Amino acid sequence: MATSLQMATEILPAEEGEAEGCVQCQRGSKLVLFVTGKCHWGCDYCPLSDNRRESPDMFANERRCSTWQEVIEEGHAMRATGTGITGGDPMLDMERSLEAVKQLKAAFGTEHHIHLYTSIPFSPEHAADFGEAGLDEIRFHLLDGTVTKYEGVMQACVQAGIEVGVELPCEPDKEEQLFALLEQLNESPATFLNLNELEITVGNQENMDVRGFNLSGGITAAAEGSAELALRLKSAAEPLNFHLKFCSARYKDAGQLRARFRRRGQATLRPYEVLSEDDTILFGAIPTAPTDANEDLAELTHELGVAEGWIRYDAQHERIELPLSLAEELAEILSIPVLLVEVHPTHDRLEVGLVHLNEHR
Repeated sequence: MATSLQMATEILPAEEGEAEGCVQCQRGSKLVLFVTGKCHWGCDYCPLSDNRRESPDMFANERRCSTWQEVIEEGHAMRATGTGITGGDPMLDMERSLEAVKQLKAAFGTEHHIHLYTSIPFSPEHAADFGEAGLDEIRFHLLDGTVTKYEGVMQACVQAGIEVGVELPCEPDKEEQLFALLEQLNESPATFLNLNELEITVGNQENMDVRGFNLSGGITAAAEGSAELALRLKSAAEPLNFHLKFCSARYKDAGQLRARFRRRGQATLRPYEVLSEDDTILFGAIPTAPTDANEDLAELTHELGVAEGWIRYDAQHERIELPLSLAEELAEILSIPVLLVEVHPTHDRLEVGLVHLNEHR
């Protein structure tokens, strides 16, 4: 049977042996906790944006957080079943990363699955601290492409009850090294290898140009040759003692991210809002000055006969918000602007669309 790659945008069934962190991520139920932007390694393929690179700030999904309570609020807002701790390199702020595990387990329970990424072959003695705190899974990014420097800490993590894996970008010019890594992993404590399709982004495009990488084509940031190499590696790994998963750039963006947006949107919709086919939030709006807000809101509530919660005044944007269906009806009779508003289902509700429903005078 030919090996296939996960390229679709819908949520796909888990493969046998797939890491639990990946299973939950594919469902969109994993909170993404960026604990620090600190990183010493300067990998030329790093896709990290400038506003997070070397930043001391935390981000829970797209929300900048200064307290653990804000992190927990974001977890509740998306009904998170787990958390992926990332950076930068989380182990460059080991104290905060350890505290993150403790805070998340205390808030969501021991069943809340937590995985963490690091490139650091840290002192094995710290593995026990993370195991005791409840870390479920750790993913090592091998800086030199081999497990040699990581074997000690990998074994310590296993002894601490933490599942161990490796996660790397699938670089088309590292074919020989990656095939050699398969044999090393077969004799290591790792139970899985995740290969991510190499992406060409704004943050790494200059470096990728120097290495001669081109976009693979289509609506994707994928580097040409990455997926093809992953396919060959996946076939070679089938008889080995660990699971190899390939995650395409398209699936990360259009599958996993969309699933997380959809989940958060469904959990946080206000009564008058609807979720679009693109997993954005839609509602109607009428621009209203603060001085007129109370009177106009009361009049509309009475005339439309809507229940409490189905219409509200948004002081920040100076508009009355209401169901899109009612806005479309009002657009036919009102001379003032009536709008369709589209926002992302994130904490800051980034506005991505604004359509006038009437020809106002």
